[in-house]
Amino acid sequence: MNDKDFSQQSEDYQRIEKAIRFVEENMKSQPTLDQIADSVHLSKYHFNRLFKRWAGISPIQFLQFLTLEYTKQKLADSRSILDTSLDAGLSGPGRLHDLFVTFEAMTPGEFKQMGAGLKIKYGFQPTPFGECLLAMTDRGICHLGFVDGDNRSMALSQLRQIWPKAALVENRVGIGSMVKRIFSAGTYRDSHPFHLHLKGTNFQVNVWRALLTIPVGKVVSYQDIAAYIGHPKAFRAVANAIAINPVGYLIPCHRVIAKSGKIHRYRWGTARKKVVLGWEAAETG
Repeated sequence: MNDKDFSQQSEDYQRIEKAIRFVEENMKSQPTLDQIADSVHLSKYHFNRLFKRWAGISPIQFLQFLTLEYTKQKLADSRSILDTSLDAGLSGPGRLHDLFVTFEAMTPGEFKQMGAGLKIKYGFQPTPFGECLLAMTDRGICHLGFVDGDNRSMALSQLRQIWPKAALVENRVGIGSMVKRIFSAGTYRDSHPFHLHLKGTNFQVNVWRALLTIPVGKVVSYQDIAAYIGHPKAFRAVANAIAINPVGYLIPCHRVIAKSGKIHRYRWGTARKKVVLGWEAAETG
């Protein structure tokens, strides 16, 4: 996928997100396709075309993936997914992230240094889910977050808060090629794994590692993750660790939803979480 394709997808996403927000806010009245299209100032025909260009399926099909009935069924289907995914084998979808995303956590000493002596390259790039801010140390990706609207300064400020003593250097070209690798089709068949360099407590790192076992197109609950890491009663602490996941998408925190089937609690917005889940559901059929 070339730069123009990525920019077009990112531009399309803004309207898709706005449409999902409209559906969220008017769920009780069950808006029609005409009303949804009108909310983003497009005719039904043009909205349908835009949506298919972005997601590959119609908006009605996409919205079916976001209903409470659908998510409840996916939770039921995925009840034991964290255990079974570990035994899925090389051909199983459950091993995709486990195989192609590796990471190392900072040592306690490095943690205390707050990034002192580290050089972090960063850049803003378009993705199918809006603009992102990606940052990397020499040891791997340390941050991947989505930008709300045009608020790049806030996104960069949040990165600085996490790594206050590191030297931040913009590198659009290098970051751009990495973003394209992450969001291109067939990424996980790539022979070169993505390596992450993470800053977190042992508990947080264990939670993030557990997230890597959730296959594309599947969802689990916060309670499932808590049980998986051996702390079944600590689901609130698990939810907090998921909420501060520093590397979005690659560490798939978007695949964790409420036990009720409700899609909420996402660092980069509920609408974006729904859009990513719907996209993945469409990709995996």
